Amino acid sequence: MTAPIATPWLTGQPDQDPRSATGAPLRWGIIATGSIARAVSQDLALLQDARLYAVSSRAQDSADAFAVAYDFEKAYGDDDGVPGYQRLLADDAVDVVYVATPHAQHHEIVLAALNAGKHVLCEKAFTINAREAAELIEVARSRKLFLMEAVWSRFLPSMQRAFEIAASGELGDIHWISADLGFPAPFSPTARLWAREDGGGALLDLSVYPLLWALGTLGFPQTVSATGFVNDDGVDAQNAMTLGYSHAAQVQLTSSLLAHGPRTATVAGSLGFLQSVGSINSPRELIIANGWENRRTETFDVVGKGYTYELREVMRCVQQGLTESPVMPLEDSLNTMRLFDGVRAQLGVTYPNDNR
Repeated sequence: MTAPIATPWLTGQPDQDPRSATGAPLRWGIIATGSIARAVSQDLALLQDARLYAVSSRAQDSADAFAVAYDFEKAYGDDDGVPGYQRLLADDAVDVVYVATPHAQHHEIVLAALNAGKHVLCEKAFTINAREAAELIEVARSRKLFLMEAVWSRFLPSMQRAFEIAASGELGDIHWISADLGFPAPFSPTARLWAREDGGGALLDLSVYPLLWALGTLGFPQTVSATGFVNDDGVDAQNAMTLGYSHAAQVQLTSSLLAHGPRTATVAGSLGFLQSVGSINSPRELIIANGWENRRTETFDVVGKGYTYELREVMRCVQQGLTESPVMPLEDSLNTMRLFDGVRAQLGVTYPNDNR
């Protein structure tokens, strides 16, 4: 479990514009109308072969407003006891769905989508726990449907380039990595970030991004040690993880809903180091140092808000008949949830879904 992420850009063509069509048009359904759904819909509209077809929400007026704002053809809200997302899934015209609900709802909705014969892109965290993730993967594979966790940063040119540099040997043997992501989130027991029943907390919402720097360069660790602050509602407000590897490498990761951090990543090797500039989930520059004095900076632009790259990968895979992405394989999502289960056990964090 120590092999790094595959380093080539999505299609092996780094200069390809993700907006360019890769096959026949696909009709998308968006489940939920929150901020991430809005951002992803804006980027989805940039893809030449993506058709913004349907959106669902609990309230019909919310679905209607979203459809008008982002030019979707259909809008589904709850009706006569039938949830809006089920009405969307019953629409035979929908090819692919993007699930943008809170974490605790992912398992139920993705399972329903797969059983309805839809391909699925599910927002991270993939599920609440590894048990839920394993079930979804089994169903997707048995039904030969595409399923992917929406770890959008993994597809960005800057991230792919960072992984490529680390794997190239330019930095020598990688011995340590540090990465942090944090911001002070205003507390409200009903806000998604702080709601235990929604899977709230720093771990499921933020930690996938610092973790990505470890996975992309060193792979999954042999040991994980975690500490953190858990509030009176049982939600982790902050966590710190130390990952250990058999080949003399260590990783320190911090995620926080309490404090501002530099949001930087450092990959340190025997010949040099790499540092990110800009938030670690969407770095705009990479500083690469050979020794202490020889440095260069590589700069990156993104198309749209940056979600175009993961969306293009979904389109490409579905159009080519693939049931999972070679860049974001399902086994990585499952192993990530296993890692998070272990961290939660150390922190003493549980969610209602764990008892289902």
